[in-house]
Amino acid sequence: MSKKMIVEEEVLFKASIKEVWNLIINPEMTKQYMFGCEVFSDWKIGSPVYWKGQTEDGKEVIYVKGEVLEFQEGMKVTTTTFDPSSGIKDIPENYVNLTYQLKEVVEGTLLTIIQGDFAGAEEGRKRYEESKTGWKDIVIPIMKKLLRE
Repeated sequence: MSKKMIVEEEVLFKASIKEVWNLIINPEMTKQYMFGCEVFSDWKIGSPVYWKGQTEDGKEVIYVKGEVLEFQEGMKVTTTTFDPSSGIKDIPENYVNLTYQLKEVVEGTLLTIIQGDFAGAEEGRKRYEESKTGWKDIVIPIMKKLLRE
């Protein structure tokens, strides 16, 4: 059995759950920290979720697609994720889950981000490493700036 490859990050925001939730599901906010991509979904279980952006020449592209697996307003959302332009086969084994979970704490809001398991996916090691680095070095620092941390 292969070792699990799951990215897990905890981020403390000195902000309300409502502000952090908005950061996660508002397309205008996601565009600012998720490599120019806006998230779109009706957030109903089983519904599609798309991360759309534009190429340098202005063409709209779906960079990530998936499906809503779990949704608890203001508390938790889990979706599957897949990059349709990666060259990897679009099959269930190549989708990985992404969960955002929020918890109110004395200092503000604790956001837990869990992405994976990449172990059974095509190019899993590479995708795991890219995600791990992307969250820690790029996405989370921008999220913190957006909420004036």
